Amino acid sequence: MSARCLVTGVAGFIGSHLAERLLAEGHEVVGIDRFSDYYPRATKQANLQPLLTSPRFRLVEASLCSCDLHPLLEGVEVVFHEAAQPGVRASWGQTFQTYSEDNILATQRLLEACKGSQVRRFVYASSSSVYGDATDLPVTEKTMTRPVSPYGVTKLAAEHLCYLYRANFGVPTVALRYFTVYGPRQRPDMGFYRFIEAIRVGKTIQIYGDGQQTRDSTFVTDAVEANLLVLNAPASAEFVRDQGISGWRVWNIGGGSRSSVNQIIALLERILGCKAVVKHVDAQHGDARHTWADVSSAHRELGFVSRTTLEEGLRAQAEWQMRHGASSSGSAS
Repeated sequence: MSARCLVTGVAGFIGSHLAERLLAEGHEVVGIDRFSDYYPRATKQANLQPLLTSPRFRLVEASLCSCDLHPLLEGVEVVFHEAAQPGVRASWGQTFQTYSEDNILATQRLLEACKGSQVRRFVYASSSSVYGDATDLPVTEKTMTRPVSPYGVTKLAAEHLCYLYRANFGVPTVALRYFTVYGPRQRPDMGFYRFIEAIRVGKTIQIYGDGQQTRDSTFVTDAVEANLLVLNAPASAEFVRDQGISGWRVWNIGGGSRSSVNQIIALLERILGCKAVVKHVDAQHGDARHTWADVSSAHRELGFVSRTTLEEGLRAQAEWQMRHGASSSGSAS
């Protein structure tokens, strides 16, 4: 059955993929994006191209922190809150104000606007950054949340807001904790994107630390599928039926592709047929040493299964980047 959906951050990496899938499934999509300057507007406009031809898509360019949200929610049944200021390393210092506004204030305003509305599901895009440097791996949803970056702090704060609005006002919120989403349209500041660009043009990759840090990586279509599973869960599902405290759910969404940075670079060398030029530099503040998701709860309660291997996903991303002729400094890990 089709629904009218609101996708925040619709011009972004995950948001544009999610909106495209929703349209393909027959839903109506209202998308909002403020087109921040964190990366080029042209990149976001290119992300939107597959959506703009659909009569069931409407784009609103506005900030969640300042616009009137009630007209945006008219007729909306499902909210997918993907909008956020991304970036772990950039979240320190004076830029923290932007993270506070875009990740915390924007979420609070959206939740407030959903009070008493017809919204039946509110899906918040959280992050593995909320776990910080967890030592017991893989992490479950019960693992203590101790973020090691200001970005992680803001994502966790927004999670708490989602819980509060569910427990106190019945806003039907759930959260998905994404683990390093990658694939076509990945943001140009992200590691995989920069690795691919650097290797294919012969530029130096700066690896922060020894390269033995590991990441659980999730292909974008698998992350999108998790959102669709929440959307399509039967109305009798406990997390939908119970609008109170016990109905709150948060799920890890990982790809089952835990690899070290050094292993990822070696795999990209094989995919691209080029040797990487690597320079090791000091580790950065805010970077977790390891991430690894236990997704058994998402599998049990949603039916989530990661279907894309790391090699398949990296090949798809590399092919997309080569087709689009992107360029990058390559200085990230």
